[in-house]
Amino acid sequence: TGASAGIGEACAREFAKSGSNLVLAARRMERLEQLKNELLSENPSIKIHTHQLDVRDKSSVDSLVPSLPTELKEIDILINNAGLVIGMDKIEDISSDAIDTMIDTNVKGLLYVTQAILPGMKERQKGHIINIGSVSGKQAYANGGVYCASKHAVNAISRALLQEFGGDKSRADKVYEGIKPLSGEDIAETVVFAASRPDHVNIADVLIYPVNQASVFHFHRPYAK
Repeated sequence: TGASAGIGEACAREFAKSGSNLVLAARRMERLEQLKNELLSENPSIKIHTHQLDVRDKSSVDSLVPSLPTELKEIDILINNAGLVIGMDKIEDISSDAIDTMIDTNVKGLLYVTQAILPGMKERQKGHIINIGSVSGKQAYANGGVYCASKHAVNAISRALLQEFGGDKSRADKVYEGIKPLSGEDIAETVVFAASRPDHVNIADVLIYPVNQASVFHFHRPYAK
């Protein structure tokens, strides 16, 4: 999800390089089609399907799998990437619209997509679910309470999925997007690595910082004036 830009787009490019067939989902259909054409020109042997998707809309999510071409209905790797942050407001000041948008996208949207894809994985006894989190799901910070709460929820959902799988081959992984800032490509390479491990290997949690960051609160800025 969220394949039209950023980490989602970078993941699409990395998986295309590896020869994977792709289902690209996001709200911006024009950008998805542009990306599809670019990837097919570079990797003509793969299949790519684009789907306009708003993860906040459960009916939109529920229409995803039934709309897929037969050869792409069996999804082996789900990258739950769609997410956003709105503003830097204190909890007492943040608008209800901003609260709803972040929770609906970052938490409920992730749950809706997982519910749509997971049954097929369990039926086939095969699959990966990789949830793109954030260092904000490890440490909260002032003026970001709702966003941090949503990313803590991603962490909790991922850990619950690990327990619910109970030894199934499906695996729930988290890749934390933590300043020089990380690029989408930095995260995408790790996502592909996690998804390509042998069946007996479960990478349950990966925390990635840029070299100049030690935590949410601690940065080294060697080039700052």
